[in-house]
Amino acid sequence: MSLWIAIAIVVIGLWLAIKAVGLVVRVALWALVLGAVYWLLAPHLGLSVR
Repeated sequence: MSLWIAIAIVVIGLWLAIKAVGLVVRVALWALVLGAVYWLLAPHLGLSVR
């Protein structure tokens, strides 16, 4: 019985780890997109790029 509980905990842990990595990748991509938009628009708006 405890073996099945251990297997279930490992599977749930792996699933949560995959979800967390997906969230980190999604946030990193949004940061990259926002950074690129700022880098492209800042000179036209008189903002500093440095």
